[in-house]
Amino acid sequence: MLRAEAARRKRSSGPPVLVTTVRRVSAGLEFFDEPADFLAAAGEHLALDSVLNTVVATIAEREVREGIPVTPGLPHWYVAARAVDGAVVGVAMRTAPFQPFPVFVLPMPPAAAVELARVLHERGEEVGAANGALPATLEFAEETARLAGRTAEVVVQTRLHQLHRVVVPPVPAGALRPAREGDVHLALRWYHAFHREADEQAGRPAGTMPTMDFSREDMLLRIRGGRVFFWEVDGEPVHLTAANPPSYGAARIGPVYTPAEHRGHGYAAAAVAQVSQLLLHEGSRPCLFTDQANPISNRLYQRLGYEPVVDMADMVIG
Repeated sequence: MLRAEAARRKRSSGPPVLVTTVRRVSAGLEFFDEPADFLAAAGEHLALDSVLNTVVATIAEREVREGIPVTPGLPHWYVAARAVDGAVVGVAMRTAPFQPFPVFVLPMPPAAAVELARVLHERGEEVGAANGALPATLEFAEETARLAGRTAEVVVQTRLHQLHRVVVPPVPAGALRPAREGDVHLALRWYHAFHREADEQAGRPAGTMPTMDFSREDMLLRIRGGRVFFWEVDGEPVHLTAANPPSYGAARIGPVYTPAEHRGHGYAAAAVAQVSQLLLHEGSRPCLFTDQANPISNRLYQRLGYEPVVDMADMVIG
């Protein structure tokens, strides 16, 4: 694991972060239990940079659209950081239904990130992990660790990319097709394999990057929404690429998975390029995350025209 200071030295400049004075909790941080209320308050801010805000925006909109119930006893909230004039200058959330229930932090003034850590500490909310954009996530995690007498460490470093124009790669044998309902079990198996093998490919212990356990019903919703695709050769699926529904104009691609026995044929490049082009045609801005410890995927997406937006990190506090 990387010490937080190492992550501080490695991070890219990313997009500019608005630095302004944020008042104390009574005026500076506004918490929301309901995603619809959060979107009403922070929607304009989310729309200002839909790619940067993609994770928070898509999750909040999905909860509203699908009416996802909150699991009793689990932390679940959104927060908007406000400047002295009331403008939203940053957002964060805690909605992950899986251990260790990380806080997800997007760019916000340093004072707001520190204040968020202090508020959660004062109300007795245990925080063992934080994910999100640097440097705000680092500032939040370090203050959380300081208050608890613990340390903050980086376990995974990722990078958010966006695409303006596809650089078309060579097209291998086969063709892209939308997943069908009969593919649900294969899609589920490959979703889970992607998350398991991502750690292996990056040289990390399996399970380092915690992820949501998708159900059959979750996958059927994605398939029926036309957001899951297979690359198929002679009737055999050899690759999966999926995408989230657009949110404020941005549509996030992932996962991108090729089973080991089918790798090295260019299926991933061709599928991601074609799905990206479909998103551009529908008026969305494609974006995706890469694991900085996996140089193969980083080179692949750069060849397709993806450009870095901001460095991000998954951190543990213990």
